[in-house]
Amino acid sequence: MKSKLVFLLTVGLAIVFSQGVDAQTKKKTGATISGTVLDSDGKTVPNATVTCQTSSGMKPRVLHSDAKGAFFITGLKQESYDLRASRKGAYSDWERNIPLGKSQTKNVTLQLLNGNTATSAVPASKKH
Repeated sequence: MKSKLVFLLTVGLAIVFSQGVDAQTKKKTGATISGTVLDSDGKTVPNATVTCQTSSGMKPRVLHSDAKGAFFITGLKQESYDLRASRKGAYSDWERNIPLGKSQTKNVTLQLLNGNTATSAVPASKKH
C-alpha cells in the first residue's frame, strides 16, 4: 500500500513537471534533474535507459524514461552530475558536469543517434 502511494505521488509530480508547472506544495528535499529522451528524428523514446552519476563517477543511478520519453531524478545532493541515455544500440553522449544547487531543478534533453555516436544534451536550469 505504501509503495503504491509513493508510486502515485511520483507519477503526479512527473505530470506536474512535464507540463512546466512549478509544484508549490512539493517538499524541497533535494535537487532534481528532469528531461526527455529523443531519437535521432526528434521523437520521444519510451523506456530508454538513463544513467546518472556524480561527475566524480560515484553513486550511479539507472532508471527508465516513461511512455512519453520523460525521466525524473529526484533527491539529488548539491553536486555536479553526468547523464547518458541509451535504447536498442543507440546512445547519447554523456552530458557532463551538470551543476545542481540545493533544491534546484535542471532540465536536459538527451538525443539518441543510431550506433554509438550521439549529440550532446543542452541543460536548461530552473530554480524553485
